[in-house]
Amino acid sequence: MNYRILVVEDEIFVAAEIEQVIAELGHEPVGIAADRRSALSLAPDTDIALVDLNLQDGPTGIAIGRILAQTHGVTVLFMTANPAQLGDGIPGTLGVLPKPVSDRELKQALDFVVAHRRDGDGHPPRRLQLFGWNGPIVAGA
Repeated sequence: MNYRILVVEDEIFVAAEIEQVIAELGHEPVGIAADRRSALSLAPDTDIALVDLNLQDGPTGIAIGRILAQTHGVTVLFMTANPAQLGDGIPGTLGVLPKPVSDRELKQALDFVVAHRRDGDGHPPRRLQLFGWNGPIVAGA
């Protein structure tokens, strides 16, 4: 099954690379959103979102991820160089993949997110931190 994936990232070259990986995996890139307004306007067309924390309109990624997950039913995976800003996690979101991310890691993370969304299963990549009831769970730890 193909999923519609939104990239919430303000660095256009990073976002374009992520979109390319999404397409290579056979999924549909919904678009690139560099701020809260753009991200939320694309929410109705989105199944999965990859969300950075610090965007053109400031540190709005946490709020965007929360709204996408809790209001729109989007599966949210944060991708950031600052995972500590997420604390114990954001309710309703899946986890965080620390940047920088290789194409291989991104593909593995997307495969996991798709499997998780489809049937709640899958094997997370080593650096992916899943949000659990008692804080982040680091895969492979």
